[in-house]
Amino acid sequence: MKGIAQLIERNKNGEAVGITSVCSAHPLVLEAALTLAKREGNVLLVEATSNQVDQFGGYTGMTPADFRERIYQLADRCGVEREMLILGGDHLGPNRWQGLSASEAMAHAETLIATYVAAGFTKIHLDCSMACSDDPLSLSDEVVAERAARLAVVAERTCYEKFGSCDLIYVIGTEVPVPGGAHEDLSELAVTTPQAARYTLEAHRAAFTRQGLGDVWSRVIALVVQPGVEFDHTRVVDYQRGRAIGLSLMIKEYPHMVFEAHSTDYQTPLAYQQLVRDHFAILKVGPALTFALREALFSLAAIESELVTASACSRLRDVLEQTMLEQPGYWQSHYQGSPNDRRLARGYSYSDRIRYYWPEQRVDEAYACLLANLEQEQIPLPLLSQYLPIQYQKVREGQLTADPHSLILDQVQEVLRHYSRACCPQPEMAM
Repeated sequence: MKGIAQLIERNKNGEAVGITSVCSAHPLVLEAALTLAKREGNVLLVEATSNQVDQFGGYTGMTPADFRERIYQLADRCGVEREMLILGGDHLGPNRWQGLSASEAMAHAETLIATYVAAGFTKIHLDCSMACSDDPLSLSDEVVAERAARLAVVAERTCYEKFGSCDLIYVIGTEVPVPGGAHEDLSELAVTTPQAARYTLEAHRAAFTRQGLGDVWSRVIALVVQPGVEFDHTRVVDYQRGRAIGLSLMIKEYPHMVFEAHSTDYQTPLAYQQLVRDHFAILKVGPALTFALREALFSLAAIESELVTASACSRLRDVLEQTMLEQPGYWQSHYQGSPNDRRLARGYSYSDRIRYYWPEQRVDEAYACLLANLEQEQIPLPLLSQYLPIQYQKVREGQLTADPHSLILDQVQEVLRHYSRACCPQPEMAM
């Protein structure tokens, strides 16, 4: 993980550099990220979360090895060298098994860590922050750290047994609220205090030492904290540098470490630049990417309805809505309010619970029908301007073709470009 280590060193020396962590399993999102990384010549960090991918398949149906192969196949198709890819595992720990006892959940977590490492994932987020069934409601830093160190032992052993050497890098800590956006409407958001961050770090360092991992501590490259960024269904809490200045100063005490910022989706381009400058050098994004994907597909469905007879239309939006109503498990506990409030949230929420429904067979079939219909039509420029105005401008300037696949990828890449400009700025962009 020499590349990330060098990036962190540069960031700590005052350069405004960072790296984007793409947290999505959707093939179109991954293709968009790969093609943009190739075009810009950047290393691409892709992470799978423990609820997406685990030893049993997660909600995607993929094990870590399956996810790796999906990424590699897409990379080969996009002409991206595998050396330009970094695979990470996010929130790896007992969190998937909170309903079990701590001993049972940790046994599953050990297997989870081992399968990720054996599959070639090299950036490992150790997250043991959530209580199990026989735990107190809130865990102490010491307990969290002890469990994380226990999992690090498994990771190190697995890596040496599988590959003969070990260059794993670790991230510790967790953000508040839970990943993927706040579950309820935001009222206030507390920034992690420097004291709390320092305590978490020292508790983990002590636990690593007790487990005989003192020499591994230099490969703990980042701490997850809450810098004051979050989103719920309709609102975004924007980064305010003044509130996080204590954190920015505190991390300077740890030469090999930066912060990893979760839930940075929907921040402004200026906020991304400020976050990177303030040593939040790893910026994670997920829902904003599938949100952009949904925007593109809904826009294309609107174009389709103007061009194709009703009987032949994909009815993508109707199919999605019906599927979500019949299978409410992924959104019902998240969206509150009147029936109309919940309808709007299902279709448009920042938390983008739609992302869980794209693999459903009838939704996928509707998507395929949509693309097939539009591939047979030449999208009129006025319609493109109406529904995809950013892409319209690029088509007019000869930068983009108006085929549906290219339009979708570009919409997702619009999000990724904000991150890229902050993490890999050109000289004239420096603040």
